[in-house]
Amino acid sequence: MGYQAQGPVILPQSNLDDRETLVSEHKHKGKTCRQSTAVFNVVNSIIGSGIIDFSLVLLIKGGALSGTDTYQSLVNKTFGFPGYLLLSVLQFLYPFIAMISYNIITGDTLSKVFQRIPGVDPANLFIGRHFIIVLSTAAFTLPLSLYRDIAKLGKISLLSTVLTTLILGIVMARVVSLSPYIPKTEDAWVFAKPNAIQAVGVMSFAFICHHNCFLVYGSLEDPTVAKWSRIIHISTLASVLISILFSTCGYLTFTGYTQGDLFENYCRNDDLVTFGRFCYGVTVILTYPIECFVTREVVANVFFGGNLSLVFHIIVTVVIITIAMLVSLLIDCLGIVLELNGVLCAAPLIFIIPSACYLKLSEEPRTHSDKIMACVMLPVGAVVMVVGFVMAITNPQDCTHGQEMFYCFPDNFSLTNISGSHFQLTTQPSILNISIFQ
Repeated sequence: MGYQAQGPVILPQSNLDDRETLVSEHKHKGKTCRQSTAVFNVVNSIIGSGIIDFSLVLLIKGGALSGTDTYQSLVNKTFGFPGYLLLSVLQFLYPFIAMISYNIITGDTLSKVFQRIPGVDPANLFIGRHFIIVLSTAAFTLPLSLYRDIAKLGKISLLSTVLTTLILGIVMARVVSLSPYIPKTEDAWVFAKPNAIQAVGVMSFAFICHHNCFLVYGSLEDPTVAKWSRIIHISTLASVLISILFSTCGYLTFTGYTQGDLFENYCRNDDLVTFGRFCYGVTVILTYPIECFVTREVVANVFFGGNLSLVFHIIVTVVIITIAMLVSLLIDCLGIVLELNGVLCAAPLIFIIPSACYLKLSEEPRTHSDKIMACVMLPVGAVVMVVGFVMAITNPQDCTHGQEMFYCFPDNFSLTNISGSHFQLTTQPSILNISIFQ
């Protein structure tokens, strides 16, 4: 909803039990979904980041305390119009930049898939990343994003989760078959280098779903804080497990050569990974509409009082998706996009704002566990945001977009005396036999 000087009455803390609902029953009529569907929507949104788990619950508790049913109205009630505007900007930018990153991934990933089709010229315009981004936008992401009810994406999110499991299996298989043939960087096993905080920004980007948690919460049948807590625990646990397996398997295979987009590390003649790339591209396309839902809701709340007619619903959706597509055609390096979005948008949305709202609204004593955790999350978010931004600018990730890694060339060479970016090439008998990738 737009800014209003007068808001709902704050609910007593004692009323936070299974009986309370954040959204009135009539508002959910015909737009509800089962808990299992909500889990898939949340997992799909997180994949697309114990503190994040907690902050999601804290956010819904803040909504219950303030009697509000959207992230924006919660901040509006807590900090007034300035807070509402700040949140609206962040809540629009995060999913919007995520949409850009999804387009980049789609273009990079599917272009390599189509290059493996026999008889197709790799230089063909119709398998280039720009054409694929335009085609996937027009044929898939735009039609899916035109839905008005997020509950309808439940089955799509389930398919996305299943495909993610297949991709994980492929990445795990390649640890065994490929890792022994990839030379390890000298400092491969050094833990937490000085720029580790940049990784916190990327992880914040990966795990955030705060911008659409009220949408998923509102799609539940009889939504309660207790039910939401169960959903979040299951969703976050599943997402953490999948993310840890992905990151561990990817790093064990490529160590210091690991790219922001893991599939950029694999060679193009790897047929198994080509199938994984296809699944990955489909997964990203299916995740895209959830982010579009949030950007559209922000625009509707700020400029249209929370309601869009059918005509304006279509116009706003087309404009948002078109702008995201045009920007993604101009940017081809994923790493810096993830870092900046993580530290500038995800960190305040995850750590700072939910904590600040709860601390201001809650009447619990300072020693209450929720308040202690909120007091920890707020400064952590501030440090991640400031330091992460500085390091992302001064120490950006290398980007090898569109380039084959050195170990993929048929001449088969290895690296010795690896130190940082300096290395010596030594020609040896076949190290990476092409049969490895078949």
